[in-house]
This record gives sequence, structure tokens and C-alpha cells, in this order.
Amino acid sequence: MAVAGSAAVLAAPRARAQAMLDEKDPQAAALGYVADAKRVDTKKYPKFAAEQHCGNCALYQGKATDKAAPCPLFGGKQVAGAGWCSAWAKKAG
Repeated sequence: MAVAGSAAVLAAPRARAQAMLDEKDPQAAALGYVADAKRVDTKKYPKFAAEQHCGNCALYQGKATDKAAPCPLFGGKQVAGAGWCSAWAKKAG
């Protein structure tokens, strides 16, 4: 019984780290995060360019082709590769 409980405790932090970011999350809203960059409010974010998305952001902790990956701006929560926020920064290379 203790082994099963320990496994659940060990899995819990990992599960939290894998949670998808909700656009309504206060930090997400503050940075204008959208899960689909096609929905960026270009009047509010005039520096947005169509080729910008989480998958090619320097902060995205996955491969550009990953559907989702963690982002340090959002406590390691998963962001959509096709998403965008105002903290977007071009990935070097």
C-alpha cells in the first residue's frame, strides 16, 4: 500500500508540470496568450507578425514541431506550439 501511495506522490508533480495553460490564467491574460496565433488581437499587439508562434519562440522548451511544450513564463505549464504571447522572442539559430 505504501508503494502505491509513493508512486502517486512521485507522479503528482509531473502531472502538474504537464498541465495545459488556460488562456484565462491571470499570467496568460496579462501577456495576451492565445492557443492559436491566428487569434492574436493585432490592434492590441501591433508588433505581432504572422510567422510568430510559441514553437519558434526562444522560451519554448520543446521542438518547434511539438504540439505543446512547457514555457517557463507560465510555471512550466504546457503552451500550444501554435500559440503566441506578447513575450515572444525569436529563437536563435
